[in-house]
Order: sequence, then C-alpha cells, then structure tokens
Amino acid sequence: MDRTERFYKIDSLLCSRQQVPVDAFLKALGISLATFKRDLEYMRDRFNAPIVWDRDLNGYRYDQQPGSGPAFNLPGMWFNETEVHALLMMQQLLENIQPGLLHEHIAPLQARLNALLDKGDHSANEVEKRFRIVHAARRTLPLAYFEAVASATLKQKKLRIAHFNRQSGETISRTISPQQIVFYRDNWYVDAWCHLRNDLRSFAIDAIQSADMLDESARRVGQDKLKAHFASGYGIFGGTATYWAKLKFTPERARWVSHEIWHPEQHTSFDGQGYYLLEIPYSDTRELLMDILKHGSEVEVLAPESLRQQVVATLQASLARYGK
Repeated sequence: MDRTERFYKIDSLLCSRQQVPVDAFLKALGISLATFKRDLEYMRDRFNAPIVWDRDLNGYRYDQQPGSGPAFNLPGMWFNETEVHALLMMQQLLENIQPGLLHEHIAPLQARLNALLDKGDHSANEVEKRFRIVHAARRTLPLAYFEAVASATLKQKKLRIAHFNRQSGETISRTISPQQIVFYRDNWYVDAWCHLRNDLRSFAIDAIQSADMLDESARRVGQDKLKAHFASGYGIFGGTATYWAKLKFTPERARWVSHEIWHPEQHTSFDGQGYYLLEIPYSDTRELLMDILKHGSEVEVLAPESLRQQVVATLQASLARYGK
C-alpha cells in the first residue's frame, strides 16, 4: 500500500467510526507507529485534515466543529490498470445487454459504476471519452442458445445440441455434459464432456444451432481433470499437452513478444544475437498455428519438426493463392 492509499484508508476509518484506536490503524495499514504518526502529521499540515486525539474515547477522530480550520481535501487518486479495465468492461457489458429479466435492475448498476469512476478524481464522462476498450473478432451470439447452455451448466444437466463444425462444415448432433463456460478472446465457449466422443471437448457457443436441456444429470468431471485437459496446452482447444513448440523471434519483434504471456508455463530466453526464444506446451496446432503465422517473417519455428513443416506447408499454400 503506497502513501496516497494510506491517506484514503485513514480517512475511510475515521469516517466510518466515532473514534479509531492506534492499534486499529496499524493493523489496517500494516505500518509502524512512527510511519503512522508521520502520515497523520502530513495529512494535518498538507491537506488540513482535522484529525484530533480524543482522550475520553482513547482514539483519533475528526473534529466536527464547524469553522475549525481550512477546507480539508485529499489528493486525487486514480485507479490501477486492472481496476479501470474492470469498471469500463462492466460499463460496456451493461450498455450492450439485451432486454431481459434483469432489465429494470441495470440502471442502478450503471449509476453505481459511474459513481465509482467519479471517485477517481475525474468525471465518469471524461473517463469514458479518454479510455477505449476495443473488442477484436467478436462473433454474434444467439441469446436463446447461450441461455440454454448457461442454465444446463448451472443446473448440472445434460444438453442435446446441434453443433456446426467450422473446420469440416458439418453440423453434428450430440449430447454433452457441460462443465464450465469460458469467455476467451471476446467469444464464449462451453467446456463439456462429449458423450459422442466419450471425451472432454470445448464448443464455441455461437456455433451451436440448437440446444435442449435434458432431465438427466450431467456427468461431473473433477476440477483437476478439467484443468489438466483445458489449461495445460496452448489456446482454447483442449488436450493434455504432449509437445513443446520452440519459437525464435527477431530482435525487432522481441520488443513486443517478450512482454507477452502466451502460456503460464512458458520458457523464455534471449540468445547472444538478441533473438527471443519462446517455448510453450501444446496439444492442438490450430490456434498456435494462427498465432505463429500472424508474425510473418519475424518468427521461425525451431521445434518440433512436425509443427515446422505444418507452417511451411501453410505458407506454401498461401503463396499458391497468389500464383507464385
């Protein structure tokens, strides 16, 4: 907790109680008595904070007597990256929500979000004008099917779906036991046990063309098994990681990629010439291949050879489209 945050915490404690003992401040702030006394003096001297010691109450309080001194104002405080991102994301989600059962409750939530943004020493309108969240490659989502999938997931019921496989162009009917819903790269997926394949699968919800909840209880899969299947390898496509991709980025592209997290268990290093080496586990090449190709000539697959040849074949097929 930095000093400005401590000032706000001290103010919050004094506003919420009639008096605050020293021990309560030290515990809440996690600082020494000497540091606490310096903070109090600073607030009194610089911000005109009317903080007084009350012998009768054996604690500190605000002096509530009118006209007891100059106006008291704390310095402006701003949100950190994750806080402002969360607030603005919630605002956008609420603005884009379709009318439904919760429609009448949305306005109070939006008002509360605006009030939170106003606390950042800037007006909510100014924040909205100066910050922009851009969603890339978001696909349209049939609301009715999302509701059916979400309901079956929460109620732990089996679901009969017709799912369009974009790779093969086929629509396949199957029964699934939904386990969890995932929001990934601006799109929604359901991780489920597929009773047709007798294995775990991830389905894009926008590719579901019909969904009916069944009366049968869903097959439950333990969290450890779900994590091992869906989180061990690269990207949204599940499967226990069985390969490690080793990628070599040029020194120029390394200025960007070296600051990115491609996988929680990735290994990274620089060679003597400034090339950036990235190693990540994977079991399915589809998403990994797309992310490699978007870097064009700035990246080379060093291993495994099968992935390297897949990239070569894809690039050759792309060149053939242009007659070269």
